[in-house]
Amino acid sequence: MPQWAARKPRALALRTKAPPLPLPPPATSPHSNDRPHGPKQHTVLTAAAAALAVLAVGMPVAYATLGSDAPAGSRPAASTVATRGKAYIETRLFFGTERPDGGPDVTDRQFLAFVDEEVTPRFPRGLTIQDGRGQWRDSHGVIERERSHVLILLYPATEARLRDPQIERIRNAYENAYAQDSVARLEERTTADF
Repeated sequence: MPQWAARKPRALALRTKAPPLPLPPPATSPHSNDRPHGPKQHTVLTAAAAALAVLAVGMPVAYATLGSDAPAGSRPAASTVATRGKAYIETRLFFGTERPDGGPDVTDRQFLAFVDEEVTPRFPRGLTIQDGRGQWRDSHGVIERERSHVLILLYPATEARLRDPQIERIRNAYENAYAQDSVARLEERTTADF
């Protein structure tokens, strides 16, 4: 089973209790002059109203972005949340170009030939390659830096079981062909619309 499938997403629940607002001292009579009034009272009431408005509007929005652990009454109706596209998986593979065995760096021509031979036959609908710079700490504690390539694969979520072994073959082929310690893999669920 792919690593991402074993993990259950966690949703954070934002639950805050607003501190009570200070109230003016009780008046001794309806006509008492001891009760606060004027600009100060207006400012306190305006601030209280603004705070309540922010909480009333912000709480459902916060729960909507945090997932299904929100109280049912605070979730927006399904019709108000617009989603475009279908469920997809985005897989990113990070290919280093320096060889730990001291051999010559993997050239752009070699990498593109690798993509043509190992990746394109498995993902003929398309892919994206980005050039990058990477760094990591090796087993001796030394920070290593190198030029790298990031390969982005996007495929329907329904194909995840089919694609997982294909992606692992790509990783293994590169590690073996260019004496690499590893090829990093990152996966995220997303939606895509073409």
